[in-house]
Formats: sequence, C-alpha cells, structure tokens
Amino acid sequence: METVKEIEKKREAILEEMRAIRFMKRGTINQQYLKVRQKGREEPVLRGPYYVFSRREGQKTVSRRLTSPQQLKQAQDDVAAHKKFVKLCQEFEALTERLGEMERELGEESGEKKRPKSRWKKTRK
Repeated sequence: METVKEIEKKREAILEEMRAIRFMKRGTINQQYLKVRQKGREEPVLRGPYYVFSRREGQKTVSRRLTSPQQLKQAQDDVAAHKKFVKLCQEFEALTERLGEMERELGEESGEKKRPKSRWKKTRK
C-alpha cells in the first residue's frame, strides 16, 4: 500500500510533466478524399488523402486543412500532447482522490475532533 508521501511525490511528478507541455491542441486529424471527375471517364476518381484538423467550438465543428507536411507533423504532435495532458489530469485526479481518502482515514484513527467554528463574529466596540 502506498504512503501519503509516495502519493504526493507522484502528484508532483505529474504536475512537472504537465508544466513541460509547451504546445497542445484539442481536436483530431482526419483524412479526406475527394471524388473528382476526369475527362473521358464515367466514374469519379478519388483524390487524396488531404489532412484536416477538426475540433468542436461551442455548437460548431471548426476544420482547417493542413497543406504542408510540417503543418501535419506539428498538428499531430499538438494533438498527441493534448491527449497526454488529459491522461495526466485523470491520473492526478485519481491520486488526489486516494490521498484525500487516506488522510481522512488517518485523521479518524487519531481520534482528533475539531470543534466547529462559531457562526457569530465577536466584535468589540
């Protein structure tokens, strides 16, 4: 079983990893193929793949075509960084939950009872 200090150390490591992320984008990269008619052919020909970065903004999906290999690579890296960030957030949440449970159990075992604070402020005139 992990100790409170071990969990706190893991939480700090996760925060450091999160701080190290410099660029990220929420969204996905999709491949798009277009049907193009050619002279002398009845059947359209598929052209592509064209890469498109898409994400939801409010009620709309916003898409932008990635026209160069550099844009595609950067977008792939940014999307991967966002996925890593989300995963780290989930790990941090789980560790914090476990830490809170452990500290509450330790507090109950020690028999410490805190008196409730008075609702009324004492003021002197």
